[in-house]
Amino acid sequence: MDAFKQSMYDLIVETSTNLPHDVRRAIKKAKHAENEGTRAALSLSTITQNIDMADEHVLPICQDTGLLTFEVKVPVGTNQLELEKDIEEAIRQATKDGKLRPNSVDSLTGENSGDNIGPGTPIIHFHQWEEDYIDVRLIIKGGGCENKNIQYSLPTELDGLGRAGRDLDGIRKCILHSVYQAQGQGCSAGFIGVGIGGDRISSYQLAKDQLFRHSDDQNDNEKLAELEDYIMDKANTLGIGTMGFGGEATLLGCKIGAMNRIPASFFVSVAYNCWAFRRLGVEINPESGEVTNWLYQDGEKIRFTDSEVAATSEKKQEEEEERREVVLEAPVTEEQIRSLKVGDVVIINGMIHTGRDAIHHHLMENDAPIDLDGQIIYHCGPVMLKDGDGNWQVKAAGPTTSIREEPFQGDIMKKFGIRAVIGKGGMGEKTLQALQEHGGVYLNAIGGAAQYYADCIEGVEGVDLMEFGIPEAMWHLKVNGFAAIVTMDAHGNSLHKQVDQTSKEQLSQFEERVFS
Repeated sequence: MDAFKQSMYDLIVETSTNLPHDVRRAIKKAKHAENEGTRAALSLSTITQNIDMADEHVLPICQDTGLLTFEVKVPVGTNQLELEKDIEEAIRQATKDGKLRPNSVDSLTGENSGDNIGPGTPIIHFHQWEEDYIDVRLIIKGGGCENKNIQYSLPTELDGLGRAGRDLDGIRKCILHSVYQAQGQGCSAGFIGVGIGGDRISSYQLAKDQLFRHSDDQNDNEKLAELEDYIMDKANTLGIGTMGFGGEATLLGCKIGAMNRIPASFFVSVAYNCWAFRRLGVEINPESGEVTNWLYQDGEKIRFTDSEVAATSEKKQEEEEERREVVLEAPVTEEQIRSLKVGDVVIINGMIHTGRDAIHHHLMENDAPIDLDGQIIYHCGPVMLKDGDGNWQVKAAGPTTSIREEPFQGDIMKKFGIRAVIGKGGMGEKTLQALQEHGGVYLNAIGGAAQYYADCIEGVEGVDLMEFGIPEAMWHLKVNGFAAIVTMDAHGNSLHKQVDQTSKEQLSQFEERVFS
């Protein structure tokens, strides 16, 4: 059915570029909760601006279009093999059109397939049912939030919460801990799906299934409904906030499901999803292959640029007084870097150079393709397309999670004289020490804001190491007005470390038994 293939293409594009209405409502509520003028509020303003930009230009909300998971329900007798082929062809076309980033990589060789198709990608689950239509639901889940998934085997000891036993209260502790451990690395504020019971595989599957529920629905199980409300209330007192900058909005949604288990095993699995919760669905006529109804699009579609939803507070003036704005243009000097402190807003003009996992691994043992002395590295795997003249154009370019580069970052900065790195979620003690010794700084960009940052890029000046694939190559980008916040400075200060400590103190308040 050619029409089914087109329907799948439309679903993929819409999911990648247009957040569902329930997610928009949750983000609007988070904006109401934050204090105007704070780092968290400024981050949410960037996020909401990015949402509208992606929708308007039909481009990826986040450059990490991650792993596509399809849940497909079909009438008895439907040819599932043909549907699977059509879904794969739709993915290839969406990748070619720049609506998806090529993300399917051979686990042994590191080779990128270039079209998002390969063993295990995409994930497609078929289910037969007795309805007379096809129901297709899709989640596009990036690597940053996927890496913050976590599974607990009860009983267990939890940092800050003590012993979690094999009961509802132990489950409560695991879920709270899952939010704490994600910090800002999963692009908070986020959503979680929780699976209780099963085996290790089915428990994780149940957790991910919960993400297909509407964010504002009501759990049929009274005990789980109560637990969902409790988690939403208490998780938002941890003070982690948007991007882990501190704040009032840490969790946007919590959905919990339970299944039977065997006596020897008790698993609690948590599927974490960032604020860029790309989840949509369609109902399809099995005869024509055409869409008859879009799912998750109920209620008003919020456009954030059309309304003012920020709250006010006394914190606004305090944070604005503490915050400085500094303009940097490479090559950057050590003196410039050591003048910066945590909380400063840095505006970058001129050149930056992307570098992700493959680049960092390569630089540990090889020379750099360009002189990096005084330069700025951007942890980013952009979505790139060539125009009609053969020139590269940036279609999406938000930051990737930086902690993956922790084993390499400090050594590479010292080896090549790099003065600043941009990413999201912060880095660890090894990098913090290197920043202090070398005279370097870590700049936190807003995770998921791929259109906001792409709009700051004036041109692509070149590319090196394309053998690693488009996301992992070193792109040389000329930027103007590229804004990020100093969260780790050359004086040993780290906002990420500070928020982790304060949120752990808050977490410890919930150690005592609540549910019997």
